[in-house]
Amino acid sequence: MRSLVIRSIAAVGAAALLTLGTACSNEREGSTASTDGKGFGKDALIGVALPAKTSENWVLAGDLFTNGLKEAGFKGDVQYAGASTTVADQQAQISSMVTKGAKVIVIGATDASQLSTQVSQAKEAGATVIAYDRLITNTKDVDYYIAYDNFKVGQLQGQALVDGMKAKKPKGPWTIELFSGSPDDNNSKVFFDGAMEVLKPLIDKGDIVVGSKQTDIKQTATQGWKAENAQQRMDSLLTSAYGGKKTLDGVLSPNDTLARAILTSVKGAGKPVPVVTGQDSEVESVKSIMAGQQYSTINKDTRKLVAETINMVKSLQKGDKPTINDTKSYDNGSKVVPSYLLPPVIVTKKNAAEAYANDPKLSPLTK
Repeated sequence: MRSLVIRSIAAVGAAALLTLGTACSNEREGSTASTDGKGFGKDALIGVALPAKTSENWVLAGDLFTNGLKEAGFKGDVQYAGASTTVADQQAQISSMVTKGAKVIVIGATDASQLSTQVSQAKEAGATVIAYDRLITNTKDVDYYIAYDNFKVGQLQGQALVDGMKAKKPKGPWTIELFSGSPDDNNSKVFFDGAMEVLKPLIDKGDIVVGSKQTDIKQTATQGWKAENAQQRMDSLLTSAYGGKKTLDGVLSPNDTLARAILTSVKGAGKPVPVVTGQDSEVESVKSIMAGQQYSTINKDTRKLVAETINMVKSLQKGDKPTINDTKSYDNGSKVVPSYLLPPVIVTKKNAAEAYANDPKLSPLTK
């Protein structure tokens, strides 16, 4: 087991829920066992606490939860934290959900390490806590975790960076820079570790050179996942490490918002466009990929993730345990959290039409 890091790849998406038992039996332990039979009313209050609206996917998730819970007959209380760097908003929102009597509280953590008190309050009140997309750490009171396989996301990003550079420049060495997400988001380290599993052996061999020599996650972090922070750092790196004719072959970017900021910086400096990775399949980044600018993104269909989360809530309402497909990978520092992992998909210009064929928003962009 690797603490706080996913090592397994879920093989089942939301559309395959009816065949989940068969699929999981080939790969991991599955569980659909009944609990002690304690369910709750079909019109119960379900709380959903999400972080600030820093990406298209968080905005979409809120809308999907609001509509999906209503369609399922529940009373949804969907809240976003403010844009500040503190977690005070989310802490207060979760406490309010507990006071209102929410039977399940779904939490996309603003800061994974600062919610243990609120999660404990929820458990004491008899609510079930589901960590959504981001693992909540250092507490035994998280019941379930649901996400895309985020370690695999990092691996896919690292491999895409290598593949893209090889396609443009068949022989190395290649010069790169590394960016990671916000240090208060547990996923940032998971993504970075996954990518470095691919990149570090090549760095050690000298096939890849980090121009700035900034390889520690503390050096590469982007506070708040803010585009302006990534752009400022890229500006600084270009000034300090890429003077004259020295070129940059690639940049590991953990998501699309930062990828576009990095590209803006590079273009502003008059440098050739490097291979830049991303994640989240944001509209502007898909356009950029199709235009030959950003190299790759990751498709983590929020519709599927929200649908599976609501399926968890439905199971709990009936008094059943939700279906899970990973019981070993997610150690949050206090317990191994039973998890349901969905498989991420790497997307480049080459496979974009296929990857987004069933996405009414993104499919037209690939024509």
